[in-house]
Amino acid sequence: MGGINVWAVIAAALSSFVLGGFWYSPAMFGRIWNREAGRGDNMQHGHPALVFGLSFVLALIAASVFAVFLGSKPSLPFAAGAGFAAGLCWVGASFGINYLFASRSFKLWLIDGSYHTAQFTLFGMILGLWH
Repeated sequence: MGGINVWAVIAAALSSFVLGGFWYSPAMFGRIWNREAGRGDNMQHGHPALVFGLSFVLALIAASVFAVFLGSKPSLPFAAGAGFAAGLCWVGASFGINYLFASRSFKLWLIDGSYHTAQFTLFGMILGLWH
């Protein structure tokens, strides 16, 4: 990871928590997501420390590997565009395949796929701005 700004990677990983907290809140898509996932109004996802801790580790892995993919000094337009493409075409499309075979709803795929598109676009913006 030579030349990769570790602080930018950590900030990118943390940004997914800010975005996810907003995205999956009852004010945005939380109620619809819970209903489409068959969870009713249950926002609890197991032990919070375990869920949030492991989620941060996974976000850190995703941000780290994406930073390596972008290189040490990506331009902002390239990094944001690559983030959008990665979120929509790699993550979103992969979720779509899984959701088709799992018979999950189109609404659920739209919520999750668009979250990851926004997440990776945000990763790209942070990594493109903060060398």
